[in-house]
Amino acid sequence: MTHELKNIIQQYQQRKHEQAVLATVVALDGSSYRRPGVRMLIFENGDMVGAVSGGCVEKEVLRQAQAVFSNGVSRIMIYDGRYRLGCEGILYILLEVFEPSESFITQFWKTIEKRESLFMSSYYKKELSDHKDYHTVFRFNDKMFPVSERKVANNPELLIFEQELDPCFQLIIIGAEHDAVQLCKFASMTGWEVTVVANPREEKTENDFPGIHKLVLVEPEAFSPELDDQTAVMVMTHSFVKDLQYVISLKEQRGAYIGLLGPFKRREKLFQELFERHPDISEDFLESIHGPAGMDIGAETPQEISISILSEILSVVNKKEPSLLKHKLGKIHT
Repeated sequence: MTHELKNIIQQYQQRKHEQAVLATVVALDGSSYRRPGVRMLIFENGDMVGAVSGGCVEKEVLRQAQAVFSNGVSRIMIYDGRYRLGCEGILYILLEVFEPSESFITQFWKTIEKRESLFMSSYYKKELSDHKDYHTVFRFNDKMFPVSERKVANNPELLIFEQELDPCFQLIIIGAEHDAVQLCKFASMTGWEVTVVANPREEKTENDFPGIHKLVLVEPEAFSPELDDQTAVMVMTHSFVKDLQYVISLKEQRGAYIGLLGPFKRREKLFQELFERHPDISEDFLESIHGPAGMDIGAETPQEISISILSEILSVVNKKEPSLLKHKLGKIHT
């Protein structure tokens, strides 16, 4: 959800002289396409950024947001999907004026840049109602920043929806060939921040990689990444020597996922070479490497292989054993 929130802030900054309303799903009874915490932004001309469902709720959100545009009073709207096609749950959505201060915007981007978690609290009642004290605040460095400068009172009768969002998921692609371009494109479409690591002699630019966040031109021996639990790495230079050098640079790191392109025999050869150079290398590190990377879904083309790799990363990060949803009993989201 962090990448969706980033997009909301970016779009608001580009159009901050226009009135806007923020919609936040604060509660849910039953099941829905998206869960509480998802947000979208509505501009007065009807333009929308993001979505709170798969598409069945947004028109009603736009319609009810008109009241907030008119009087500036926050609203809880209720969308009952049990009597409509699609969603089968009841959504409680907070609509409020979105007019963050410059200090809010500054602190938001500092938090994103430092890869720190975001903390938010929304105050509401679980009923169809308008109330001036319904509001959302963000917490940056233990200071509260409301999404609007309009005054609200502390109301002990209100419920509180609290949310913590992890830093944006980050994918580091080591390699710059055609398949790396496709992986960058698909990962960025997923909302991940993609960093591509390439050799300076390859003469690559950010324009070569659709959706890229950052391009790093560095020799393998000078590469020294800092990984966190929201970072995956995919090693795919198509050079055995370079792959080995980059894997060596990762040996003290523990990210969310490390993938290695190529067949089983190539991986075993690389591990053997790794042992010869670094006999004390950790077994845990070797076990953490996913090679051959990807899931067995019959992928052939670079695009299909990208989907296979991204699917495995999601599976590992979310600690889910892949299976067909048609065989799953009960809720999809657990």
